[in-house]
Amino acid sequence: MKVIVSHDIDHITASEHYFKDLIVPKHLVRSKLEFLSGKIGFSELTNRYVELFSNKFNNSIELASFNKEHGLSSSFFIGVKNGLGLSYSLERAVALVAELLKLECKLYVHGIDFETTDKIVCEKKIFESAFNINATGIRMHYVRKNENTLEKFEQAGYLFDSTMHEYRNPYKVGKMWEFPFQIMDGWIIENGQRRQSRNLDESKEATKLIIEKAHDFNLTYLGIDFHDRYFSNSFNTWMNWYMWLIEYLKQNNMEFVSFEEAMVAEEQLLETQTPKSTLT
Repeated sequence: MKVIVSHDIDHITASEHYFKDLIVPKHLVRSKLEFLSGKIGFSELTNRYVELFSNKFNNSIELASFNKEHGLSSSFFIGVKNGLGLSYSLERAVALVAELLKLECKLYVHGIDFETTDKIVCEKKIFESAFNINATGIRMHYVRKNENTLEKFEQAGYLFDSTMHEYRNPYKVGKMWEFPFQIMDGWIIENGQRRQSRNLDESKEATKLIIEKAHDFNLTYLGIDFHDRYFSNSFNTWMNWYMWLIEYLKQNNMEFVSFEEAMVAEEQLLETQTPKSTLT
């Protein structure tokens, strides 16, 4: 089983939320509750206030640097429209993308629109115009979708999507590949709550069970989604869990691949399985 690791960029600064949503007050309440329940320590709580006042809600550069040091290619899904707590400006996204490209990162659309083809196409064009990058892949923010979303992504010209949470091998939707994922940081560490409910050891054990389940389903790829926001000493359990996971997968001889490498491999496999017509 090979591994595809990717990251969602939901925030860049704290100030982007001041007049748009309730992310900052929710962050303060969540942090206090996690401290009072013993899930985080005083230094971790202090670090969260320091990040807040230093206006730093993004750790994608640090995460990309870690990945590069450990031989992983970095794939980031970044937004170009606002919605559901994704509130950074396109200008800030452009500046961040420029830095990520210096680290040879792959950039894809973190989508907001999923219901109409026209809006999906518009979002794709904004991405391509702003970053001067072909929008080859997409993952929906909060993995939102309906019964027609994947078909609309394919109609918009995406080569792949990774919105579906399924124990299923990659499959074609028209000409587009769907790469399901199985592991997301929040689903592991929060475990259905709105704040951290598992410690590091509990998170490790829960993750191992998912990996075993992926093996039981004979999956070709294990999909992992980790948010850059949590690669910080302000979220020790999250960051340590991610670093442990990368090392654990390496120790179990799993190969890390990019979406592009996986698409090439799947196309080649599909070609060998497709009967060729013969002339008589």
